[in-house]
Amino acid sequence: QVQLVESGGGLVQPGGSLRLSCAASGGSFSRHRMSWYRQAPGKQRELVATITTVGITNYADSVRGRFTISRDNGKNTVYLQMNSLKPEDTAVYYCKADLLSLNFWGQGTQVTVSS
Repeated sequence: QVQLVESGGGLVQPGGSLRLSCAASGGSFSRHRMSWYRQAPGKQRELVATITTVGITNYADSVRGRFTISRDNGKNTVYLQMNSLKPEDTAVYYCKADLLSLNFWGQGTQVTVSS
């Protein structure tokens, strides 16, 4: 059983930056593929970025070039650096851990991009 706790969300102006963190406990973090998802009001949850156990990354087209996912296996933490934020990035951001058929979710952190 893996527990995930996200942090780093908040209110930021368009064009600004935020870094989200997701701290994992209770499992072998380095063996899990880690992902960030987001869900805006009235919309389905969507995949934002993924990083594999060996550091291969993938991004949604809407964030590629602006967001960077990374992981620190020594700290059991995955990060999402978000630059050039837009109002349409406003959502609750969730961290997810995958290992074979098992997956675990965090509780989410709110990101609001507004002037």
